[in-house]
Amino acid sequence: MAPPGLSSWPALLMVVVGGCEALPLVIWHGMGDSCCNPLSMGSVKKMVESKIPGIYVLSLEIGKNLVEDMENSFFMNVNHQVSTVCEMLSKEPKLQQGYNAMGFSQGGQFLRAVAQRCPSPPMVNLISVGGQHQGVYGLPRCPGESSHLCDWIRKTLDIGAYTKRVQELLVQAEYWHDPVREDLYRNCSIFLADINQERGFNATYKKNLMALKTFVMVKFLKDSVVDPVESEWFGFYRSGQARETVRLQETALYAQDRLGLKEMDEAGKLVFLTAPGDHLQFTADWFYANLLPFLL
Repeated sequence: MAPPGLSSWPALLMVVVGGCEALPLVIWHGMGDSCCNPLSMGSVKKMVESKIPGIYVLSLEIGKNLVEDMENSFFMNVNHQVSTVCEMLSKEPKLQQGYNAMGFSQGGQFLRAVAQRCPSPPMVNLISVGGQHQGVYGLPRCPGESSHLCDWIRKTLDIGAYTKRVQELLVQAEYWHDPVREDLYRNCSIFLADINQERGFNATYKKNLMALKTFVMVKFLKDSVVDPVESEWFGFYRSGQARETVRLQETALYAQDRLGLKEMDEAGKLVFLTAPGDHLQFTADWFYANLLPFLL
């Protein structure tokens, strides 16, 4: 996201939660980021706390320190990360009556996995900010200081995203979705194909996701990172090619309603928002106007 520049933001009225204590908020950062970067998740935490006095905000740290947290966003098996977070949330007393969740980039689909796999404590609203819910089929650029790391990740995904070694080693391979080789994706993806019910049907996944009050998805209109950007709204490439994209409502996932998204959509529980900038680039005003209401 953009640097915070708190002093330059226009003053906004303090949000008052009418007599009720706001639900806690759990945040999960994206690739190459960490829980407490003052220019990203640290800024978001302060933004929320400044407008909702007394709210408890837990920004997830996966590892023993910030360096491990950042490294694990590239190299720790996503299923293990989700299990770790589920255990962490289950032991946090402040979350036991329910919480809201906000995931940034890959943190969006990771928190959705938490909602589907770990219903206790209950997640109430899920806000996915640039999450890739149908995965990605390309990595135009990636964050972080090392371009060599980005180049290595691209080459590794292109050559062998679905090999067992790469699936177990590289986080981004676990949500790599090849629309040309759908069978290979369904059979070999150890994370995304599972939570999207691409092989077999887990009724609990559907039940747990449908228990959300609201599932908010934010798409960035000038996104140069996520390919295809429609994945941020649960759309993707039409199966068998990598040129034409389809909306969620045109996918087999929606028609077969394996996750309950059709029922949620018809019930008004899916919210599709847009942000005008590039990936995770938004202003404080946009955040307050569009996302803050779901935290109250």
